[in-house]
Amino acid sequence: MAGFGFYNECMLSANRNLAAEEVRQLRPFWHEGRIIRWPAREGRRRLVLAEVARDFPLGRRLAEAEVDTMLRSIWPDYCQLRRALVDYELLNRKDGVYWRVG
Repeated sequence: MAGFGFYNECMLSANRNLAAEEVRQLRPFWHEGRIIRWPAREGRRRLVLAEVARDFPLGRRLAEAEVDTMLRSIWPDYCQLRRALVDYELLNRKDGVYWRVG
């Protein structure tokens, strides 16, 4: 019988069409749609943030409160997460409105 880690890996891969290497790198930081540990290395942090950004609909403008609601379920320090998404240019922000980049 496959372990739960295998299930989580399959869900990541199936839901996001991620390469096997990306799934392997995400595994220590991501579990059931939540960040479980903040990555110290920039490359892995970027990968985790890209996974978070995929949940934001393209072309839709969101108020900061909506963004915070989405991020609260992913990481306890949702403000840190929101700032990182903007700093890594995965979300844009203007006048309290956010949208996903590319």
